[in-house]
This record gives sequence, C-alpha cells and structure tokens, in this order.
Amino acid sequence: MRGIRLPLRCPSASRSILARHGPVSTRLRPVCRRFMATSHATGTSPSAHEWSHPPTTAAVTDEEITNLTSKRQHALSLADLVKHGRPPLSSEALFSSANFTLSLLPIRLANRIQALRNLPFIVVSNPNISRIYNNYLHSLSTLLPWQHRTISNLDDEIRFTSVLADLVATHQDTIPILAKGFLECRRYISPHEVTRFLDTHLRTRIGTRLIAEQHIALHYSSVPHFDPAASPTPCPEHPSYVGVIDTALCPAAVVESCANFVAEICELKYGVRPKWVIDGEPDTTFAFVPMHLEYIVTELLKNAFRATVESRHSREPIVITIAPEPAGHADPNREGHVTLEPAAEDKGAFKSEDISPLDDNAPGVTIRIRDRGGGVSPEVLPNIWSYSFTTFSEEDEIPGVSHGSQDALSVISAASGGGSSIAGLGYGLPLSRAYAEYFGGGIGMQSLYGWGADVYLRLKGVGSIG
Repeated sequence: MRGIRLPLRCPSASRSILARHGPVSTRLRPVCRRFMATSHATGTSPSAHEWSHPPTTAAVTDEEITNLTSKRQHALSLADLVKHGRPPLSSEALFSSANFTLSLLPIRLANRIQALRNLPFIVVSNPNISRIYNNYLHSLSTLLPWQHRTISNLDDEIRFTSVLADLVATHQDTIPILAKGFLECRRYISPHEVTRFLDTHLRTRIGTRLIAEQHIALHYSSVPHFDPAASPTPCPEHPSYVGVIDTALCPAAVVESCANFVAEICELKYGVRPKWVIDGEPDTTFAFVPMHLEYIVTELLKNAFRATVESRHSREPIVITIAPEPAGHADPNREGHVTLEPAAEDKGAFKSEDISPLDDNAPGVTIRIRDRGGGVSPEVLPNIWSYSFTTFSEEDEIPGVSHGSQDALSVISAASGGGSSIAGLGYGLPLSRAYAEYFGGGIGMQSLYGWGADVYLRLKGVGSIG
C-alpha cells in the first residue's frame, strides 16, 4: 500500500545535486545562502518603500518583466510533462526537458510579479506579501541568465537543475505566507478580491512547481545521473513513473491510504474512527500526479469524516465509489493518445520488457464520496468555495490561531506551523478544486440538507500512453 508522501523538500534536493556533482554548481551556494537568510528570517521583511527591490544581487528590470508578460503563457498539460520519454532518459531527452522547462518558467514568474504589482500598494507593502513579491523577483533573477541559452551539455544541466531546486524551496510556503498577509490587510481588500487572486495564484503556482519538480525527478532518473532514490520527488524505481507522474495510478489505493490517515486524525480528536467502503471499479488505473490526488482526497475525506462524526452517524460507512470513464469516451479537449520514446537503456526496475503500452488506462476517473453527515445548509452552500469562509466553531483547535479570527485565511496562514486539524471545509475545498481543475477536472457537491452529501471529484488523465 502506497503511503501518503511527504511534500518535496528541495533544500535537500539542492544540497544533493551540489554534493553529487561537486564544483560545477558551487558558485550558486553564496547566493542561495544569502537569499535564504534574508527571506526566511523573521522580522527582516522589506519596509514599505523597499517592496519593489529583490533581495538578491541580480536585478530584474521593468522592461524584462513587461517583455515576458507580453508573451503567451503555455497552458500546461500532463502530456507536456511525459512527452520527453520513459526513464531512464538519454542525455538528449534530458536536455530537451531542461530547455522546455526553461521556456516556460520565466513567463510564469513574470506574470505572478505583475499580478502582485496590480494589488493595491498598501497590500503589497505588507511585509508578508512583500516577501512573496521579493521571492518571485529573486527566482526570476536566477532564471534570466539562462533565458537566451540552450542547455546542451551535462554541466549546464546540473547547474540549471540546482536553480530549479532552489526555486521550489524558495516558494515552499508561499500560500500560508500570502494568507497571513491578506489576513493582516483585510481592511484594504475585499474577500472577493482575495478569493479571485488566490485562485489564480494557486493555479499558476501548481503548474510552476510541477514543471520544476518534473525536471528534477527526470534528472535523477536519467542515464547520466541515475539515482531515483536520491530524488526528493516521488520518483521510485518503478516503470510506471515518468518523473512525478504515475502513468498507472490506482485511485482506490490512494483513497485507502488517505482514509487511514484521516481516520487516525479523527480518532485522535474525537475518539471515533469512522468506517468507509470503496466500491465501483477499484482496479481502475490512469495517469495522474499522485501528490495532487492525495492532497485532494485527504481534504475531501476530512470533511466527510468530520461531518459524519459530528452528526453522530459514525456507524454509517462513508462510501467512496471509483467510476472510470469508458475507454472510447470522446472528449475534444483531451490530448488523446500519447506515444513515448522507449527508455534509453535498462537500469534497475526500468527494463525495456517491463514497459508496455498503457492503452487499458482510463481517460479519466470520477470519485464520489458519499456521507451521512447531515449535508450543508442552503445558507452555507454558496460560500464553501471561498477562501474567506469556514465552518470552524469556537471549539475547533487551529494551530497558531486564536479564537475570534477563525476563517480560511487564518487556517492557511497557520498551516506552515504544522499540526493536523480534522476541520478542513474552510480552505480544503477551494484549494482542492484548484488542484482538480488544473488539468481539466473539477469538484461538485450535491447536498441533501439534514441527511448527507455527495462530493464528485472528476479527474482527467493523459489518456492512453504507448
């Protein structure tokens, strides 16, 4: 049974890359140390009049940002992430992945910088939001020197992968820090504007992070640097993985793992362990990002388990139904069949004879979570997708947040402090919906107030992979 993975910890990734490849990337160390010391120390955020200056020796000009934001931002698909071939990648395929990554990231970072600049000045001057603004400037400044270069040798690829590792580490806590900033600025920006900004920001961040993580994972599963165990991303020695994407992901296995995790939290808080049943077609597989599915399912199950316990129907099992789309399902927006080049050579579990076309994969999967938790009242239902709404009561414990300011922003801003709360309706639903919608899926809810609720999670995979 696959356990719930820990989030990527890229400081170790950067150290690992540098340690493995020696002096090739040592020049990055002083800049990274200086940046991490500046951006993560408490009480050292830039003041209001310094907010537009990045905490780095490299400068990003307004002209460079304007030039990048004028370019079209590529709409990322799962097919884009697997198109470089099956691991272990050849050097040429690895260079292709690096150059593809380089073509996307500067434009995405520049658009986020511009979006932050478009906020009211008093909001951007907030130390927390200013810190995120400076983080984006710093990351863009580390990528700009590469912008007009073609990565065509291993030394450059190693240096570039180190830059990506630092980028992911820099933005590890972006959402909690932003939430804390918006919480402090709530007098100057409306809840509607916060929800709209966070929705757009999170969706862009999902793609930016995934692009960087994918190349880091492919780096460790390439012929020149083959060491899947050293990758900080889910890149095990298993032929169904292409970087961070599992091309034969079993949703039922993820649901079972996440349900056990949530049940432990529930038992710790309430002293009750709800039951659950997985039905439908539990043997279904499709191509998707396991970390995304695990996050979404965990948040949805938190809601179902909590509602079931608090409505005193814990003897009623939560029913999770796995429903794959038919293989011949016609969807004009889906990428269709994706053909991958074979592995460059046999290494570890990556053997040529083990890699077969995955035409039996479902093009998409719908997961229904049905509970007897009493449903959601008609007054509350329209608000469940807002970052400024939650069902927390005074009795709920939120790590690091005092009673009286218990909304979704409070929860998100406290998230980086650790701790597990069973209460997740405040921010779990909008964040989960953003993850689901990123690759064309979605989340819907049907509430039968006084009885229970059905939540429908639809996910679109790559399609058939050969």
